[in-house]
Amino acid sequence: MGIEAHLAELEHRHQALEDELAEALQHPSVDDTKIAELKRRKLQVKDEIMRIRQDAGSSVH
Repeated sequence: MGIEAHLAELEHRHQALEDELAEALQHPSVDDTKIAELKRRKLQVKDEIMRIRQDAGSSVH
């Protein structure tokens, strides 16, 4: 899998987590632990996206 394909997959996963989090926040019955877990996973994916972009950018120079 190339970098672009990997980034696209990560961005898709990030959006899916964003959607799941938004849905969970609409329902007061959702456990705070679940919301915290979704936020943590979303942040991990975002961090990985940023790391890959930085690595790709530094390898171009």
